[in-house]
Amino acid sequence: MQAEIGIIGGTGLYDPKLLKNVEEITLDTPYGAPSDAITLGELAGKRVAFLPRHGKKHSIRPTDVNSRANIFALKKLGVQRVLAPSTVGSLKEEYKPSDIVFVDQFIDRTTRREQSFYTEKQVCHISVAEPMCPEVRRTLIAVAKDLGVSAHSTGTYVCIEGPRFSTKAESRMFRMWGADVVGMTLVPECVLAREAELCYATIATVTDYDVWKDHPVCVDDIVRTMRSNIENVKRIIVEAIARLPKERGCECGSALKSAFV
Repeated sequence: MQAEIGIIGGTGLYDPKLLKNVEEITLDTPYGAPSDAITLGELAGKRVAFLPRHGKKHSIRPTDVNSRANIFALKKLGVQRVLAPSTVGSLKEEYKPSDIVFVDQFIDRTTRREQSFYTEKQVCHISVAEPMCPEVRRTLIAVAKDLGVSAHSTGTYVCIEGPRFSTKAESRMFRMWGADVVGMTLVPECVLAREAELCYATIATVTDYDVWKDHPVCVDDIVRTMRSNIENVKRIIVEAIARLPKERGCECGSALKSAFV
């Protein structure tokens, strides 16, 4: 029961037909249970582990996602790379609904989430100056270009606590900070992946213009846009997994070497 690549799926990506030779397993971890059972299978010639971030029925709030258990479980299965589709609101006119953003930076506005595996005997000062794996991001960007998908190769993601959406004042403030998109799940997921020495990259799908454009964010609009773009996300994932080399050519696998005093 091993896997090379993990997919932590956002809302709408729960499609078991993506994988062949499927089996479902339930794992426990020192940090509790992951969001749901993990589906193992083959995709583009590689072993893949799929984990629904909010549970299969979307029953887990962003604040309550057990990211430590999720990342630990994938690491336990042998995963070395994580692809993380998610939905975001746009803070810039040019980041249009249905566009995809390959985020490279984040601003953390969460307040209630544990961000480290090391909470007792050691303190881990992990570097997240560049929070995404450069090798995986390059692959994703190249795939989107080749497929003709409208995508942005960079983006700063403001991660808010949720599950409520932003006020207009907050949305305007995020724009003043220079952020491009706003979402609820990137942190601490990507930080924990770095602590676990996994490669991590998010595939963010823009669903709306948040509230700075004087158009209230509504779940119906988000779901409608998300469904219209989900096939592009699946195409990108399948092709990226096929292209990723077996051996990693980045430094994510040694992220802990200078993280302890």
